[in-house]
Amino acid sequence: MGKVITYKKSGVDIDKADRFIDAIIPIIKTTKRPELLGDIGGFSGLFRPNFRKFKDPVLVASTDGVGTKVMLTNVIKKYDTVGIDLVAMCVNDIITCGAEPLFFLDYFATSAIELTKSVAIMRGIVEGCRQANCALIGGETAEMPGLYPKEEFDLAGFCVGIVDKNKIITGDSVKIGDVILGIESSGLHSNGFSLVRKVFTKNEILNTSLKRELLKPTIIYVKPILDILKKVNVKSIANITGGGFYENIPRVIPKGAAIIINKNSWMMPAIFKLIQRKAGVSDREMYRTLNMGIGIVLILSKNDVSKTKNILLNHKLKSWVIGEVIRGKQEVIIE
Repeated sequence: MGKVITYKKSGVDIDKADRFIDAIIPIIKTTKRPELLGDIGGFSGLFRPNFRKFKDPVLVASTDGVGTKVMLTNVIKKYDTVGIDLVAMCVNDIITCGAEPLFFLDYFATSAIELTKSVAIMRGIVEGCRQANCALIGGETAEMPGLYPKEEFDLAGFCVGIVDKNKIITGDSVKIGDVILGIESSGLHSNGFSLVRKVFTKNEILNTSLKRELLKPTIIYVKPILDILKKVNVKSIANITGGGFYENIPRVIPKGAAIIINKNSWMMPAIFKLIQRKAGVSDREMYRTLNMGIGIVLILSKNDVSKTKNILLNHKLKSWVIGEVIRGKQEVIIE
């Protein structure tokens, strides 16, 4: 008989995968909502939404990943925050239309399961779901040694939320003279890391203060935004992710309107100035690549600013009036 080549010898360890599942099931259960049916581990997740409090419920879905920020975690050897980023990238999109996230699924692909590392990643995903108050109802863990180099991995997520049709935030009610309220980011969030990996050396990244800054998890804005929506007529919301100000804000304003932003109106974290200095790029390039210290923007009436800012302070979030709506061609002007 010739040489025996098992699945394990090919690089996929089913027994280790089983131990991984056993380790994460107890922490996943901490995200359970009343609507969740059954237990984790089936071929699909079951979720029975409560439609009784809605007149005309609409389901909202979003999927995203973390990008090359995952590569930085392998350099720094810290894995417990990138899962928060994954959830944030999806749920922060869901809330831009006024929806409440209900449940989340993750896709974790790697060259081979390393239990300590993999459990740390899952703990971050669970923490993100807890912050967003959405149930983690399932996911997929894939070992693909032929596709991913040793120690490399990738993350993707999928979220479903719900909103009453008459409460969907579309941006259609935005008027000339409305103001732009920018809510602080925690730093880079999960965008621009291809640039970051170019401008910083490995030794620089491993500097204690810099590595802490680079791995700060994305703020999950679900609870503060949902709180605001109960008390304030928010006309439009934009999540400042890939594409920065120039690409994201025009998506949520009507024709005939434009946005003028005063870039000196908020406290920009030092990391952005450092990146710009080392990269030698223009202001425009920075504002179309990074969030520059503003994680999400709300468009509302001037009369609602004070109330909104106070609600955000109750959630320990700073905010600033950073601009206003003017007549124009669905563009952003930064001065």
